[in-house]
Amino acid sequence: MKKILSFMDWGIFALRLYHYILMLSRVLAVSEFSNRTLLNVIWLSIALVVPLLFWFPGRRMNKAWFCILELLLGGSYYVNTVFHPDLTSRADYLLPSLTMGYLLTKQTLWIIPAVTLIPFTFQSHLKSPWEQTLSIGADNLLFCFIGIWASFVANAYYQKNELVAEVEQQNKLLTHYAAEIEKMTLLEERNRMSKELHDTLGHSFISLIMSLDASIALMDRKPAEVKDRLIRLRTLAEQNLDEMRNIVHEMGEEDEESTLMQQVEALMASFQEHTATVLTLNTFGAAQPISFEVRQTILRVIQESFTNALKHGKASQLHLEFQFSESMLQLSIQNNGKPIDRLEYGFGLTSMKHRVERLGGRLFVSSMVGTAAITEVRCEIPLKGAMLHGKN
Repeated sequence: MKKILSFMDWGIFALRLYHYILMLSRVLAVSEFSNRTLLNVIWLSIALVVPLLFWFPGRRMNKAWFCILELLLGGSYYVNTVFHPDLTSRADYLLPSLTMGYLLTKQTLWIIPAVTLIPFTFQSHLKSPWEQTLSIGADNLLFCFIGIWASFVANAYYQKNELVAEVEQQNKLLTHYAAEIEKMTLLEERNRMSKELHDTLGHSFISLIMSLDASIALMDRKPAEVKDRLIRLRTLAEQNLDEMRNIVHEMGEEDEESTLMQQVEALMASFQEHTATVLTLNTFGAAQPISFEVRQTILRVIQESFTNALKHGKASQLHLEFQFSESMLQLSIQNNGKPIDRLEYGFGLTSMKHRVERLGGRLFVSSMVGTAAITEVRCEIPLKGAMLHGKN
């Protein structure tokens, strides 16, 4: 693309150079060398060189001053030759008109009428017919417009070249952004998967371990009960396997048929069955349709809280309390396990906190020591701001 632009600039430059070299050769071809000949040689040399101080392909691009000097120096020489009969047939102003048309700018639009009106400066002196004068002016104008057309073509190639370069730059940026987005997406998905596996399988394995411990203790005294427990544990293990497959293969779709409270009650029943923990539930306010992401967050908070209560607090009683309002859902999970001496946010608590904060909510963990030790996990989630994924 740049080669084409350079070729057009140098082509116009060569045509103008040819014009002045041709004029110089004709001046020097006269049989007698006189002062007038010397003056014409100097005049032509100045007309050739001085404008090039302001425009030279690939070097200088002051087009306005080039056109002004070209018209003053080259145009005046052209008029001078007309006033001297011995040089009348040896000069024209077509190629300079073409050059000025090629370099035309908004500041030099006056060049168009100027090259057209040049013949009229000597029409009265020569007393030539108006038709001839108009013909010469039309020729100058025609070559000026040919130069303008060549300029439009060159500018079109230049703009196309700029556009191609910009598109290439944008493509590089888009490729870079796509790679960054893909990297961020993979990282976010990896974090999500690790949280899902930790929250789901951690809770399930705690239930399995506690049920197996109870089965081992009863194996010699109550083998029939142990057998029944093992059958239920096998069913729980199958459920855990199915849930893990759903998470790994991203098959966990929204459950349109069950509500949040139904899922919470099912979770409590399963946990109580396999851990022999006493669970109670209270709800205040009318439950509202809740998005899938909010439901998943609530369930994971409950699972992690249950797991921590048994694993770290050795709790035997757990109490859940839901409070629904038009714009807010508040959840409180209390247990009677050992109080927390020093709260440290491990993977589980950090995962819970991030899940809740992602929905615009807040998570609090506290321990109170009174007549009975109580550890509480409480979260608040705005329903209107969180219902961004549609209602179930």
